[in-house]
Amino acid sequence: MSAAAIAQADSAPAEVGPAAEAEVDTAGAHGAGAPQVATSPAWAMPLGHEPVDVSRETSTPLTDLDDVSRETVPEPVAAPLAQPQLWPKPPERKVVTIANQKGGVGKTTTTVNLAASLAQHGARVLVIDLDPQGNASTAFGIDHHESIPSVYDVLVQGADIADIAIPAVDVPGLDCVPATIDLAGAEIELVSVVARESRLRKAVDALETAYDYVFIDCPPSLGLLTVNALVAGREVLIPIQCEFYALEGLSQLLRNIELVRSHLNEELHVATILLTMFDARTRLAEQVAAEVRNHFGETVLKATIPRSVRISEAPGYGQSVMTYDPGSRGALAYAAAGYEFAVRAASGTTNGEGAS
Repeated sequence: MSAAAIAQADSAPAEVGPAAEAEVDTAGAHGAGAPQVATSPAWAMPLGHEPVDVSRETSTPLTDLDDVSRETVPEPVAAPLAQPQLWPKPPERKVVTIANQKGGVGKTTTTVNLAASLAQHGARVLVIDLDPQGNASTAFGIDHHESIPSVYDVLVQGADIADIAIPAVDVPGLDCVPATIDLAGAEIELVSVVARESRLRKAVDALETAYDYVFIDCPPSLGLLTVNALVAGREVLIPIQCEFYALEGLSQLLRNIELVRSHLNEELHVATILLTMFDARTRLAEQVAAEVRNHFGETVLKATIPRSVRISEAPGYGQSVMTYDPGSRGALAYAAAGYEFAVRAASGTTNGEGAS
């Protein structure tokens, strides 16, 4: 072979077989010459995986990407409040009506947990479940099917409360008058009864058991059952959800309370307002709380009830949050509210005219 032929062969590209091509492709894919993938733009980042805060309602960034929901994360246990084991008691029995015609604001939850917190600290408490749904009865683990004696018998048949009241399962010192579905028809049956607005008042006044507190849990309406509760009570506790809609119906409730006070129960007054479902992450909750406090002043308890999964879970186990998870934020908040309520009751500061 001549020198020219040898030079031409060296300069020609070598033929590469299938095996060699595979080696070249594999090496090229992992080599330094591989094309670089472009970084995803900010808008393509999956929600919940942002490196910085992206929501005004989240005060801290999500640190654990495995947590699907904030509400599935165990609540931090707050330090217990500095409260005595035995709380002060009122000088005489206090009959308190928990009312708000708007549903879902925490009437039953407040009734159950305030009553439980007071009973746990030495008070003798009676809860009258005046809501046909019977949720307060459920929270105390008390059956309320059709065949058992209930508050319906008190209103329609004139039964004594002492014969109907049932001790709560997990809270010594607390009794409950259960409600059944029969109560839904009580308003129709009472239409022809003389002094139908005062049926519950007469039953409560005839009660001889030495209760410190009687709480009446109202249905979410302004019907005859609620009127009976307002006539029977000496003071009203209004739970207000920290949202705008909760404020809309408040003026109508206050007008009805004034009507009852003018014509049926001159002792009645709004003594306590409790802010519920407070979400500190939102500006709306702070604005509603500030507006309520500015308008009603000292009538509003300093303690507020936060949104809490434990509070919602407790009734499913036939308990209040005070026995279901005493160390949760919700239980500690209701304990603070209960203590403040007890101090006010013992000092007589809830006996004034209050808000109207």
